[in-house]
Amino acid sequence: MKRMRLVVAMLSLAALPLGLWAFAFEPASLVERREALAIPHWNVELAGLKVAVLADLHVGSPFNGLDKLDRIVEATNALQPDLVLIPGDLVIQEVLGGSFVAPEQAAAVLARLRAPLGVWATLGNHDWWLDAPKVAAALERHRIRVLEDTAVRIVRGASHFWLVGISDFWEGPHDLHAAFEPVTDDAPVLAFTHNPDVFPEMRQRFSLLIAGHTHGGQVHLPLLGRPIVPSKYGERFAYGHVVEGGRHLYVSPGLGTSILPVRFRVPPEVTLLELHPA
Repeated sequence: MKRMRLVVAMLSLAALPLGLWAFAFEPASLVERREALAIPHWNVELAGLKVAVLADLHVGSPFNGLDKLDRIVEATNALQPDLVLIPGDLVIQEVLGGSFVAPEQAAAVLARLRAPLGVWATLGNHDWWLDAPKVAAALERHRIRVLEDTAVRIVRGASHFWLVGISDFWEGPHDLHAAFEPVTDDAPVLAFTHNPDVFPEMRQRFSLLIAGHTHGGQVHLPLLGRPIVPSKYGERFAYGHVVEGGRHLYVSPGLGTSILPVRFRVPPEVTLLELHPA
């Protein structure tokens, strides 16, 4: 009986710091991850292109208000990206301990992002659940272009590439034909979307698809993996660089939290990808 009490006491003592870490320290933290990717159909002239990814901002989730967003903007600008991508979920719905922040307020802070090739966004499921046109208008008002099932030609030096934005897999039409229709030549194609579950459906030519949505599961347990990933493919597209059949996907774990304000071994991340030809 004494031994059982001792075990319970030790487990309780261990649970307290772990709980503080998962529900307070890690969600309040901010890390920068830099990763160089060798991707197919990417021109030598475009080698070294730096793309900052700010996924799942969820402004208003615990420890993730406008002050934290200002830190995120400063950290991103310090990385000197060529291009900034915001793949959806600017807002929150019913996250425990959260406080709703209007998209107009968040967009005003994001307006301070600086990148010579622009700041671009797609919408996520939470943006759709709130009011997709409202979120898009807030971003556009601050010169953050929203690409929903369309593409733009971006010139860098003597070369160019296509940036394709695909609408959310859950709530948007994710019309791949419409998204790629503006691509009229054989220049490289960089695509981005909110939910990586669209990846297996893509048959068009592209060098890399960038996504968010999964939050990396928010919790990554040693040996047990990521217990909850909002994807019909489980952990298959949960985090990081995925290569299947010669096609490349990168999933950022994002910056905010959803439903429960917890992160464990998946800290909020500003992702900087440096793209090189394979």
